[in-house]
Amino acid sequence: MAEAPLSAIRSLPSWLLGRAAARGRALVAEALAAEGLKMWHHVVLSAVRDLAPVAQADLGRSVSLDPKDVVGVLNDLQSAGLVVRAPDPRDRRKNAVSLTDEGARVLARCEKGAREANEMLLAPLSAAEREQFTGMLIRISGTDG
Repeated sequence: MAEAPLSAIRSLPSWLLGRAAARGRALVAEALAAEGLKMWHHVVLSAVRDLAPVAQADLGRSVSLDPKDVVGVLNDLQSAGLVVRAPDPRDRRKNAVSLTDEGARVLARCEKGAREANEMLLAPLSAAEREQFTGMLIRISGTDG
């Protein structure tokens, strides 16, 4: 009897992690779309909250996003009234980015939606399995958590 197509590939941890990641991204993207945002909008909003006021260049480096892409994301967020750009008090040649009150409210809703999406992703696991799984992902991802 012949093996199912791609069975060798589909049994690889890298394949399975990729599929799980794609499912997780799709669930989070759906939650963010309810707020009219995309993944990079959420990432940048979160970084602005954590770093504000932050120069655009520093913001881009902090999230590993190309400077031209940072400008596009910030243009979207500013048009939506979620961030403001003003001259950086430390260097007036640069713009510093901060959240607006509406940006903080939208970010809170996005974070809630992302948590709920991750709950859906991990629903088949018990609390102990989730903790163990997350610990293992941290170890193999090359991040420090």
